[in-house]
Amino acid sequence: MASLDDVDDVDEVDEVDDVDDVDDTAFPEPGDVADPATLLLRLLDFYRATALRKVGALRADQVRRSWVPTAWTPLELLSHLAHMERRWIVWGFLGEEVPDPWGDETDDRWHVPQDVSVDDVVALLRATGDRTRQVLADHPLTETGAVGGRFAADPPTLASIGFHVLQEYARHVGHLDIATEIAGGHIGE
Repeated sequence: MASLDDVDDVDEVDEVDDVDDVDDTAFPEPGDVADPATLLLRLLDFYRATALRKVGALRADQVRRSWVPTAWTPLELLSHLAHMERRWIVWGFLGEEVPDPWGDETDDRWHVPQDVSVDDVVALLRATGDRTRQVLADHPLTETGAVGGRFAADPPTLASIGFHVLQEYARHVGHLDIATEIAGGHIGE
């Protein structure tokens, strides 16, 4: 599939490169799973995939255009989700240095430079999601985050961080739903 940055004929592209293999499963309804880490992981994966699917359904000319009065674009929102998750999980919980933890912002607003492609943002979101899955597999939710990185003192637990990240995803996927509906793209779960 062609890159969205290189497409002139909007009918050539239905979705972003690398989004074809996004798990299209339905919303993970309540069931017999009692493990909070498993539930958290399922919901994070669902919302991450939903964000990718929504942005992937937009044409090249729609992904870098704002559809709402606050002026963010769908690509900027996707970049924010990737940076936000990395800030909280890698820089925050693990205490590891990350390149440009606030790389999704310029002058207190979301921003994606023109030389950063949709595929670059998708790759960052996927890599961050993979890292989150590994952290949730390797650490109990009751574990306190590392001092250093984002937190100089009194870091929160993985549960607190994980559920904060989840609410960010849920809220922003709702925002993205509005923008994609206005743009004529995919709506709903």
